[in-house]
Amino acid sequence: MTRPFRFGVVAPIYTDLPTWLDRARRIADSGYSTLLMPDFPLLQPAPGPVLATVAALTDLRVGSWVYASPLRPSWLTAWEAHSLSLMTGGRFEMGIGTGRPGIEDELRDRGIPGVPPPSERLASIRETVTALRDFDGPDRHTPVAMAVSGPKARALAAEFADTVTFPLGTQPRAEIASLTANFRAAGTIELALAIPIIGDYVAPHMAPPGTDPAPFHAADAVIALPDDPAAAAEEIQRRREELGFSYFVFGADYADRFAPLVAKLTGT
Repeated sequence: MTRPFRFGVVAPIYTDLPTWLDRARRIADSGYSTLLMPDFPLLQPAPGPVLATVAALTDLRVGSWVYASPLRPSWLTAWEAHSLSLMTGGRFEMGIGTGRPGIEDELRDRGIPGVPPPSERLASIRETVTALRDFDGPDRHTPVAMAVSGPKARALAAEFADTVTFPLGTQPRAEIASLTANFRAAGTIELALAIPIIGDYVAPHMAPPGTDPAPFHAADAVIALPDDPAAAAEEIQRRREELGFSYFVFGADYADRFAPLVAKLTGT
């Protein structure tokens, strides 16, 4: 089954609020599916209030990209996710993962004692999704997007996730095809690809500060796209055909430039 394209935008707040809200409205008018907020405590406003505001002002879906599971108790994340699903009329998608590179130092900086090992972080994700399903009950299903890497995380995603994304770098496409193969065979889970690099641009909060785009373009990395929208559209179609990705996530600074591409590929 070939899934239809959809496109999301990671939109951290770097301007005054009226300017940022104007951007959110433009994103909503440009054919994008989802506005996403990163989970960077103290560096950005908390995702919940921001996403609820966007959902009230636009018809966009909204989501966390992604909650870092060690930063808060499982029940608290689940409660917030269910609350957002309820208050947005079912337009919230909970993205969750075990934490970005360097999360250990961030936990120490936040005064969170006892940095949990990866196995406990996966267990926390399971607890979070289980609690979310309990909060939702039989009449609601909050979609879950999981960021996964190793085999245990992929197995957990196969059990619980609606959408799966992978933390990728310069891996060969054959290796990425192997990562996506089982999910593609099952056909029940959407595959998402975050694109932090477009031309010489690196999206904030989607790649480490100081990332050099050149090695990614030289390696034909799937997380990089050319600056030209027509060439980017060809690459996006290629990545769906060869690897199964149908949900593409950009940084907000390219949302306006790529709006015609999104309209073309989504038929809007």
